[in-house]
Amino acid sequence: MDGRPVVIADIRVPIFSVAASKDHIVPWQAVYKINLLTDTDVTFVLTKGGHNAGVVSEPGHKGRHYQVGTKIEGTRHIDAETWRQTMPVREGSWWPEWQRWLAERSSDRVAPPSMGAPDRGYPILADAPGNYVFQE
Repeated sequence: MDGRPVVIADIRVPIFSVAASKDHIVPWQAVYKINLLTDTDVTFVLTKGGHNAGVVSEPGHKGRHYQVGTKIEGTRHIDAETWRQTMPVREGSWWPEWQRWLAERSSDRVAPPSMGAPDRGYPILADAPGNYVFQE
């Protein structure tokens, strides 16, 4: 590194940001400000619920909904309340939305490396997850 501080404005990869509408620790409007702090594509999700329930709103959980929108790099900012009023409400969990977002930006699946390194003197000791999980 060249000694300069790294700041959020230096991020040049797409961002997926999640906030919960009733979060008492981090108000969603504060999370939405990521759109002002960086010049990259930002997909913002506002999910129903509080600090925990909003994020841990797994697929199949009844009564959940979310809003999602993407601000493309270089486009004009809209304020948080206007965003909330104009983004359609989608029923269900936000997790499938995140999964789609990741899939669009991911390469093909790659097999994990093989276990051990017998050629370097590290034999395979046991099948995953290993014997230690059974120890008391």
